[in-house]
Parts: sequence; C-alpha cells; structure tokens
Amino acid sequence: MPVKIPDNLPAAEILESENIFVMSETRAANQDIRPMKVLILNLMPNKIETETQLLRLLGNTPLQVDVDLLRIHDKESKHVSIDHMNNFYRDFEQVRHKNYDGLIITGAPLGQVEFEDVSYWDHIREIIDWSQLHVTSVLFLCWAAHAALYHLYGLNRKLLTTKRSGVFTHKRTTEHYPLLRGFDDEFFAPHSRFAEMDVENLRAHPQLQVLTESDTAGAYMVLSKSNRNLFVMGHPEYQKSTLKDEFLRDLAQGLNPEIPLNYFTDNDPNKAPIARWHSHGSLLVSNWLNYYVYQLTPYNLDDMSGITPWES
Repeated sequence: MPVKIPDNLPAAEILESENIFVMSETRAANQDIRPMKVLILNLMPNKIETETQLLRLLGNTPLQVDVDLLRIHDKESKHVSIDHMNNFYRDFEQVRHKNYDGLIITGAPLGQVEFEDVSYWDHIREIIDWSQLHVTSVLFLCWAAHAALYHLYGLNRKLLTTKRSGVFTHKRTTEHYPLLRGFDDEFFAPHSRFAEMDVENLRAHPQLQVLTESDTAGAYMVLSKSNRNLFVMGHPEYQKSTLKDEFLRDLAQGLNPEIPLNYFTDNDPNKAPIARWHSHGSLLVSNWLNYYVYQLTPYNLDDMSGITPWES
C-alpha cells in the first residue's frame, strides 16, 4: 500500500523513481480506507533528504500511511527554502488538538549541546509530553532518543571524546518481541553521534527493556515496558551516501573527523561505501508500524483510552 504525502512534495519524484508507491493527497481523498496517520517531527537540517529517507521506509509496508510533517519553529533554514517549510510543514499549534497513530522524531546535530541549552528544549519537552496522550506509539531516533530518555526517565547520556560514526554489528538481547520478528541474530546499523547512553542504566530501569545492542556502539533499540515508546540510538533511515556526506562536510569544516568505521570498501574513504543496513531498517519500521501502531491503535483516533499494550 502507498504512503500518502502532500501534493508536490519533492520526495515524491525520488521515491517514484525507486518504484516506491506514493499517493498524493488528492488521489487518496477518493479512497474509502482508514490509513495510519503518522506525524514526523523533522529536526535534521537537510529537511528534504530526511523526508525522503523516512518516507522510503514508511512506504515499504502493506499499510496505507498518511503523513504530516511537523517543524519545531518557523525560523529560516540554511538548507531548505522557507517556501518548502511553509507549504509542507505544520506548526505544533495546528496539530495539538489531533491524535495520531504514530510519531517519528528525528535526530538533530546537537550531540555536544546540553539539553537545557538547546534553544527549543522547552518545545521538545512539550511535544514529548503531548505525544504520551495523543499518539499510539512514538519512534525516537538518535538525538531524539537521548532527549526523550532524559526527559521521560531521567537518564542522561555521556559525551564521547570522538564522534561515533560508522556501521556496527548488533545482536538481539531478548527473544519473542514482535519488534524483532524476522531479525537475524546479528545485523548492521549505522551510527553518527557524539554521545551514548549507559547500557547498564538502561537495563536497570524498571520501565525499559534493551532489545538490541552492539559491543562497540552500545545500546541500539530500547523499548518502554508500555510498548508505547521506541528509542533507536542510530540511524536506520540513512541512505548509502549519508555517512560519506557527513564525513566530507566535517572535513571541509576543518574538524578532522575519523573515517566512519566498517563503511567504505577496505575502510578507504577514496573507495565506495557499502550499505549493509537497508534490509534491517525496513524491517524495523515495518514491524513498528504493524505491531506497535496498527495492532494497538483504535479505529477511532478520537478515543485513545482503549489502547492495550502487548504482553511481553
């Protein structure tokens, strides 16, 4: 089934060229079906690239998904036109009164900034609190996962001396969770961050369950015991070139970055990168949408009181 997106969104042309079924708002209005309503809070600077990455994953599911894009503020961005933001993004006041089946909050380039020093920290906390009452399931990615674990559970990250960048092997730490159906015992996922959560603190928290982790990159997938919040510490949405683009950007800025590990052929940045995580990323989002959104959400989104979490 298709992912429904706003008419004329630039990502549509890219996704259609990849044979991913997308549907415009105009065409979808003629279908008699209850789609999954998913809100994306996009905190990444390159909005269009991140939109495309996430819509690519949401489009790889048998469910019809109706997507709204949310912005954290109405300030101009260096990486996307104000016209794009005004045409395709909503402000929080426009969605505050609504309920959604799912919410995705992306990462943000704020890994070395204390949470309280982030200019929109109060707004992020407000949206996270709102989501606990108005969204069936929330998927937090990278920085957003750290921010939500800090705000909801009081668990703080620790800063790293160097950026954790590369593609790392992960393993399942538990069995029989719907989110992990179809997962191999080991799988790859990309990371790009300046901080990480202490896995022992996560394991010790009575409201959290560590589902997958890496010996090198630490905790990766953490699920709340209510099954309503999923924290993913890496970037399953990244396309093949993203880590390379970030590496070249940091080089150009004189930051002397380390070469992303296990990413370039022979670990040589002059050779092509190797994508090892796309199948995992698609399965992760498909399982989340199916088992933690579609299977739990009420048919009538006006009434969120009857949601029953999985027995795990």
